[in-house]
Amino acid sequence: MTTTIDLAAIRTVLQRSQDAWNRGDGAAYGACFSDDATDVTFVGTVYHGGAEIGRAHQALFDSFLKGTHLVMEILEIRRYGADAAVVVTRGEVAKGTPKKLGKLATYTLVREADGQWRIAAVQKTKHKGLMEAVSFKFQPATKPAAH
Repeated sequence: MTTTIDLAAIRTVLQRSQDAWNRGDGAAYGACFSDDATDVTFVGTVYHGGAEIGRAHQALFDSFLKGTHLVMEILEIRRYGADAAVVVTRGEVAKGTPKKLGKLATYTLVREADGQWRIAAVQKTKHKGLMEAVSFKFQPATKPAAH
């Protein structure tokens, strides 16, 4: 059963991860993840565990991602039992205001033994609108149903 409290807690952990990213705080970012989490980045790197995710992102925040901000919009939250949820987001990482939200991420969140929700897995993908449009035009059956 989905409760308003659970939905708020799920949204809060994603907001905390976004806030940590925007501060360039790798430790706080990693703390949003479970100890056995998996983070598959946009470039295809796979990180394991909140500590490694935080450490690696700190290195990124100190270099390639310095001064960037994560913009995230939740598209849907689906619950699977009392202690698991899948969240699909649209977002972007930019130094200023992004022109569009061109990346999608699928998060799996779990409520851990301490009662806290954490990210157990995330997979990030760049939306390729042109390729998608070509697929839909030449094979209309590939177009998903509207929500």
